Amino acid sequence: MIPYGPEPFTDFSNLKEAQALDAAIAQARQESGANIPLVIGGERIMTEKKTKSINPSRKAEIVGHISKADQAQAEQAMQSAYATFKTWSKVPPESRAGLLFKAAAILRRRKHEFSAWLMIEAGKTRGEADADTAEAIDFMEYYGRQMINMAKRSNDLLVPYPSEVNRLEYIPLGVGIVIPPWNFPLAIMVGMTTASIVAGNTVVLKPASTTPVIAYKFFEILEDAGMPAGVVNYLPGSGAEIGDFLVTHKLTRYIAFTGSRDVGLRIHELSAKVSDGQMWLKRYIGEMGGKDSIIVDKDADLEAAAQGIVASAFGFSGQKCSACSRAIIHKDVYDQVLTRAVELTNQLKIGDVTDHSNFTGPVVDEFAYNKILEFIEIGKGEGRLMTGGNAPMADLGYYIEPTIFADVDPQARIMQEEIFGPVLAFTKANEFGHALEIANNTEYGLTGSVYTRNRMHIERAREEFHVGNLYFNRKCTGAIVGVHPFGGFNMSGTDSKAGGPDYLLQFTQLKLSSEKL
Repeated sequence: MIPYGPEPFTDFSNLKEAQALDAAIAQARQESGANIPLVIGGERIMTEKKTKSINPSRKAEIVGHISKADQAQAEQAMQSAYATFKTWSKVPPESRAGLLFKAAAILRRRKHEFSAWLMIEAGKTRGEADADTAEAIDFMEYYGRQMINMAKRSNDLLVPYPSEVNRLEYIPLGVGIVIPPWNFPLAIMVGMTTASIVAGNTVVLKPASTTPVIAYKFFEILEDAGMPAGVVNYLPGSGAEIGDFLVTHKLTRYIAFTGSRDVGLRIHELSAKVSDGQMWLKRYIGEMGGKDSIIVDKDADLEAAAQGIVASAFGFSGQKCSACSRAIIHKDVYDQVLTRAVELTNQLKIGDVTDHSNFTGPVVDEFAYNKILEFIEIGKGEGRLMTGGNAPMADLGYYIEPTIFADVDPQARIMQEEIFGPVLAFTKANEFGHALEIANNTEYGLTGSVYTRNRMHIERAREEFHVGNLYFNRKCTGAIVGVHPFGGFNMSGTDSKAGGPDYLLQFTQLKLSSEKL
C-alpha cells in the first residue's frame, strides 16, 4: 500500500492553479440555485418544503434550494440504514477502505471544484477552502489505512494460551447519526461520515443547514466511488423536526456530532435516555467548541507571537472552534504585542472571498452576524476597543471587521463565552503562572498556544495547560490529520481525537471468540 502523507496545499502563486480555481468558481456560480433532493436508500426525493442555502458574501445569491425531510422520511432513512447494515457490515475492511481511497482520488481530481463551493456556500477564502478540501482527502486516506491496520493487528493484542484458539475482532456498531458543522462543511463532514462507513456502519447524514450543497456534492462522490445504496442516507432537515427524532430513535446506535456546546449537551442528554425497544447504550462522539488562548511570555519572539495571534483569531473570520479569542500577554511585553497585533489587523482586507486580495470574508449567516455584533457591543463595556467593531457592506453580505479589545478582565463575558467570530480580547498576566491560571479559567479545553523561549515554561505548560491540543511557538489553529489528532477536554467535548490512531475505536466494538482445541 502507498504510504500516507498529508495532502499538499495548492500553490496559488502558480498561475495555472489560480486560473483553474477561478474557472471552478465561475462554473459553481452557473450551477448555483439547483434543487437538491433527499437521498434515502439511493432514491432521490424532492419535497415541497425547502430551505435556501445563501452565499454569505452575497446574501442575495442563492446557492441551492434544499429539500427538507419530515419525520416520516427520517423514519424511512433509519429503516434504509438499518436494513443496509446487515450487508455492509459483512463487507471486508479492505474493501470498505478501498471505497474511501477511490473517493479520495475523485476528490483530489476535483479539488478546485469543491474549494469553489466552499468559497460560495461557506464564505471561505481560497486558502481556507483549499485546506478544507485537503483535510477531507487526508481523512479518507488516513481512516482507510487505520481500518486495515486495526483488522490486521487485533489478534496481536491477545496473550497466547495453550490448547485454545482465540480471536479478537473489531466489529461495527450499527446505524450512526452524523451531524457535522457548517464551519468545516467538507472536511469534518467527510471525516465523521467516512470513519463511520469504513468501520462497517451505515449512516443517516444530517448536513449543516447553512452548507447542505457541499454535503450533497460529496455524497455524489461516494456514489461515484461505488458506495452501495443505503450505506449513507442524505437527510437535510430542521433540528426541531428531525434532529431529536433521529437522536432518540431506538435503532440509532451512536451519534457523531460537531457543533455548539448547547446543542451538543442536548444531544448528549437525549442520547443517554433509553427509548422503547432500544437494545443498547448509545455512544456519543462530540466536539463542542472552545474558548482558546494564546499565552505570550516575556522572552518570546514577539513578532512571531503577534503574527500567530492575528492568524489564529481572524482566519475564516474566527469561525473555528480552535480560533484564538483570548490573548494572554505577560505585563512586560503587553503593550508591544498589543500594538503590533493591532497594526497587523489593520492591514487585513475584508470582502468577497472570490476577490483573492481579501484576507477574510463574511461570517456565515444572519444569526451569526447578529450574535457577533451583540458581543461587540458587550465588549465595548468590558474592554478598550482598539480596532474594528464595525459591519461594513451590510447591504452586500455578512461582513464584520476583525475586532480587538484590550485590557479585558479574565472573567468578562468576551473572555468566557464562545463568540465564534472575529473578536479577540487581550488581557495582562503578571507572570507565567498567572498566565496559565487565566488560560485554564474557562469551561472549555480545546486548543491553546504558548510563545516562549523558556524551556522550563514549555514543560510547565505541557503539564498544566489543560487543553486537548497544545502548541508551542506557533498558532493554535491548523491541525493536520495524523500529525495533530484533534479534540478537547471539559465542555469542548469527548476528546474524540479526529485524525488520530484511536478515532475509529469509537465506531467499533471488540468481539472475542475462543475455541478449545
